[in-house]
Amino acid sequence: MRALLWTVFVLVTVPAAWAQSSLIDEFRVAVTRYHENPSRLDALRNGLTEAARTDPSVDNLIALAHVCFLWGDIRAPSPEAKLEAYEQGRQAAKRAVEMAPGSVAAHFWYGTNTGRWGQTRGVVRSLFLLPTVKHEIDTVLTLDPSFAPIYALAGNVYYEVPPLLGGDLDRSERMFRQGLALAPRFTAMRVGLAKTLIKKGRLAEARQELQAVLDERSPDNLADWTMKDARRARELLASIGEKS
Repeated sequence: MRALLWTVFVLVTVPAAWAQSSLIDEFRVAVTRYHENPSRLDALRNGLTEAARTDPSVDNLIALAHVCFLWGDIRAPSPEAKLEAYEQGRQAAKRAVEMAPGSVAAHFWYGTNTGRWGQTRGVVRSLFLLPTVKHEIDTVLTLDPSFAPIYALAGNVYYEVPPLLGGDLDRSERMFRQGLALAPRFTAMRVGLAKTLIKKGRLAEARQELQAVLDERSPDNLADWTMKDARRARELLASIGEKS
């Protein structure tokens, strides 16, 4: 995941090549610190949109796909805005895949934005996208089975899709556990595992996983932990309390 951590800051007075390098370097720093000022994601998305328009390199397109995903999760004020952001990210990543079919990051962000777009629109209404998401998962697992984030995407897909349409809670659990074996401090993965355990009725185990998220002192991504994972863990713990 660390290889994907980027953000953007553009100085219009410097040469284009230097500006692109600065943009990518800044993105790598800010993506784990956006919780300090979430509104920065607005500028990041705008800057990378322009960068990808003027210089549609694989790096710029992947960075744009990543920031669109974050913006949709954190900053979008409505479901419509979320869908627009994920679609922009999906198209950027698709172009990156076409340019660099061996790029793990390009395939990952194509599958991730596509999956989140479908989740936001409604899983059943978006089943036509499921073959694309599964293809991207299989491609990444073939290219680099040690790439931990792909197990989070796979686990969520098998969790979200209804059983009659290809969902599988046992497979979801396996995917999340394989990912955690590779990246035990990937807190979104642990939240995903807890959700699966809750749906399987194993509440005590789910509570243990969620508490581990809250107790984590060195998460792989502090911004994601602060803005998404810890909050979701608290919500799920509360729901378990209500069920108990």
